[in-house]
Parts: sequence; structure tokens; C-alpha cells
Amino acid sequence: MKLSWVSIGLLAAVSRHVGAMQIKTRDTPRDQLQYDVNYFDQLINHFPDDEQYSKSPLSNGTFTQRYYFDSTYYKPGGPVYLYISGETSGPSRFSNLQTGIIQILMEATNGLGVILENRYYGESYPFATSTTDELLFLTTNQTIADNAYFAQHAVFPGIDGDLTAPGTPWILYGGSLAGAQTALSVKVHGDVLYGGIASSAPIKVDVGYPEWYNPILKYAPQDCVARVTRIVDNFDQLLARNQSQAIQEFKTLFGLESVTDNRDFATAIADPIGNPGFYFSSTWQELNWNDTYGSRDFFYFCGNVSDIDAPEEITQVDYALANYTNGEPWVGLGSYANYVKTYTRPLCASGDYNSNDCFGKQNATAWAEIENTSTRSYLYTSCVEQGAYIDAPKEGPSLLSRVVDTSYEQQWCTWAFAPGKYNSIPPTPDVEAYNGFGGYNLTADRLAFIDGDQDVWNDLCYHSTFAPPRGSVSTDLHPEFLITGAGHHWDSYGILNVEAEPQFIREAHLWEIKTVKKWLKDFGSWKATKL
Repeated sequence: MKLSWVSIGLLAAVSRHVGAMQIKTRDTPRDQLQYDVNYFDQLINHFPDDEQYSKSPLSNGTFTQRYYFDSTYYKPGGPVYLYISGETSGPSRFSNLQTGIIQILMEATNGLGVILENRYYGESYPFATSTTDELLFLTTNQTIADNAYFAQHAVFPGIDGDLTAPGTPWILYGGSLAGAQTALSVKVHGDVLYGGIASSAPIKVDVGYPEWYNPILKYAPQDCVARVTRIVDNFDQLLARNQSQAIQEFKTLFGLESVTDNRDFATAIADPIGNPGFYFSSTWQELNWNDTYGSRDFFYFCGNVSDIDAPEEITQVDYALANYTNGEPWVGLGSYANYVKTYTRPLCASGDYNSNDCFGKQNATAWAEIENTSTRSYLYTSCVEQGAYIDAPKEGPSLLSRVVDTSYEQQWCTWAFAPGKYNSIPPTPDVEAYNGFGGYNLTADRLAFIDGDQDVWNDLCYHSTFAPPRGSVSTDLHPEFLITGAGHHWDSYGILNVEAEPQFIREAHLWEIKTVKKWLKDFGSWKATKL
């Protein structure tokens, strides 16, 4: 069945290409393969009868959406694996075709893999700029409709035959935001898309998300956690007492005395851990079982903060503010401050630490810049639908100063997206509408959920600690898997040899292969009901 809103005039060929997969010499390692870009004419608006969109004169026509594919393992009759690129460009996801989860599934089932660049990311923008009015069509419903429409009309140059859905099994994969888009695509467009694997998918959101820090508090080295949370407590006491001189002294120890807003400063010193918005460092989230794609900087940070052999000139700084805490030293402060001065500050290339380009976030004009960027697109989605503003917990230990609450990020939304003629953002994200897809209870046939229990985003995912009990309801149609010891969509990475992977990743990949093979066995009977 075709999507009901597709007009007859747009059912002509909608794919254009520069070429198929680039042919390298036979000695080119697979992890260095590059892919030629292909272009797809995507609908700006899939819902012409919806006044939310149709009121805008921009709602007509198409835009150019990029896609890339790999047919190395493809044999006629094989499935198509659609990798949703999410909040980044298509080329930045090449590793998933080269060595990652799509390569693993392609090889196991003689499939073809394709990366579709999301609307408003990479070079797949409907318009030359991103004003509030032009961002009207950046919604979850439009994005998941892109996936279904693409599956119905995609062309793969050099590949014989019609590989469109629903005549060919299309199985989606996405991680993080793209994981949620995968889940929602299968739920809403299950008459077109045969199945999907949603990895670390935020399917239940709230405006604020202090739980981002919970896996770090629980699983990070506890001597490091104890030192940082105690320093944060002491800083928050200075703020509560409005001790401006002490606050300035504290900032100076980190070399960030020029950062005037206390919330900006608080997020700056949390940069090695992770903070609201857009951090410079490789944090807990950037850890990975595969060092090719991850960074161990977080452990380097913690090793410094908890160093019991730090030189005296560093440990003396622990006493610099002791007069504000009844003579008690701020244990680890010297090492923490030295790390930020030595490693975090230089990440600000301009040296203007209070600017929006660095650690300051109070320049309203900078936020309002309408240039097409992934940062602006991601912020818009957060402001309108998904929220999940990273803030400090109101109770218990915290790795981020409690001066940072949801109003901090909400102000960015107000500055960034002034009301347009046809579109304006809500006062706070409309998370109720997003959660209306099902939240923790979201389900669809042939929709698999896979998460890591040490992922900072896990409490928005299927295996959240707030979700109903899991583990006893996994079936062939509704499979689920929690990877113990894993982080953010760690299953998306591979090394071209599943058997050589660490056991916890190997078992996840073998489970995904088995799950997909089960689905493919039943495709014939499903297809018969769709054509």
C-alpha cells in the first residue's frame, strides 16, 4: 500500500545519482571504503491536508536528500537495510556500512545497505537558511514519513530489479535520535517498512533530564565521583550564600574568571564529564568498546582528579578556598582545576572564554543566527518536541552545579527561534505529543529494542529504570536486548569479525543476526498481505 498523501504527479522517478559505490582496488581495506553520493527528491511536506504545515507557502515541492549505498554483499531477493543517519551528516555514518552493524547484517543475509541523510542535516536542507518558518517541517512525523517514502521510491544505480518497499523487505536501524526515528517509523509506517532495530532510542522524554548523569555516578571510578560531587556541593554552597568574592576565586582557579554567568561557568567545568548543550570534550558518552570510534578521555580526566600522587603545587590548591568551608580542604580541587586549565580551556581556539563560540552562552544574537547547521537543527527539535534538557538533580549527589536547571536551555530556544509568520515554538517542548507514540510502552511488530545499561540516555529508552519490567516479554515479533556494561548504541560498531569481538558485543550482534533472519523467513506471508 502506498502512502495515502503521495500525489500522482510525484510518483515519477525521484532518484538522481552521481554514481554507485566507488570501486577501489582490491587491496583497499573495507574500513576505508568511500561511497558516492546519490540524490533523492524528497517531499517537503508529506501532509498537505494538515493545517500545521499547509498554512505555509513553503509547504509545496521537494528538496534534495542525500543517500549512500553499499551492494558488496547483495544478491537478488536480499533485504535492504536502511541506516537512519540521525543528527549528523550521511558521510559521518560510513563506518556502519564499512564495518558496523549494517555490514554485519548485509554479510549475514546478502543484503544491501543504505544511509539516508536526515532532513535538515548534512546537505539535505529544504531551504538555504533555517529560520523559524523554514524549520516548520522539521518534525518527527515528517522525518519518519521521509523514511517510508524513500523506501517506496528509492533507486540503486547498477542494481537490477525493483528493490522498493513493500515488495522488498526494508529493515531500519538507528541509534540515539535515529533509534527513536527507527522505532516510530516502524510503528507508524509498518505497512511499508518491514522491521527495525532501535538502539539507545529515546522513546519517552521529559523537559528536563538530570538522569543523564546517573550511569556516571554509578559506574565511573568512585573516588573520582566522590571528589567531583563534593566540589560541586561546596561551590553550590557559595552560590546559595551569594559569596561573590569566593565564587570569583573559584572561577579563577580554573582559569575561567572571565566567564560571567555562573551557569555558563558550571557547564564549562563539567565539560570533561558532559554538560547541557554542546560540549568540547570526549565524555562518558564518547566511551566505546572499539577504540577506533571512541575516546578514553573521561578516564584520563578521572585519573587526574583522583591522583593521590599529584605534585604539591597541585594539591596545595585544595586548600585555596578552605576558609569558606571551616578549614576543610576541597579534596581534588587542584587536580580538577589544573585539568580544565590544561586540557579543556585550549579547546576554545579563540581564547575568548565568555563567547558563545566557547563557554559563554549569553549572546542572544549568536543563538539567532539562521545558518543551516546540525547544531541549530538539533536544538530546534529539542525545543519543539523532545526536550531532555540536561540539568542538575534537585536532590542527591550531582556532578553538575544545581544552578543549572531547565530554564537555562529554554532561554537558548527563546533566543534562537523568534516567532515567524507561520511557525513559532511552544513555551516548553511538547513532550506529551512525542510521548503519545507510546513512550516506554511503544511497540510494533518486528521492532527490536537494544540498549546499554551504562548509557547516559538509557532512562529515556526501552530499558529505562523507570520503564515496566523487561526481560520476560521478548518474542520474535517484539524482541529486546539489554547489553550489560555497554554505552550509547555500542552495537552499531564492528570490526569485520563478529567472533573476535568482546563477548558482550559479540552476543548482541549474534542476537541481531538471528532476530533479522527470523523476520526474513516470514517475509513472504507478510508481503502477500501488502501487494
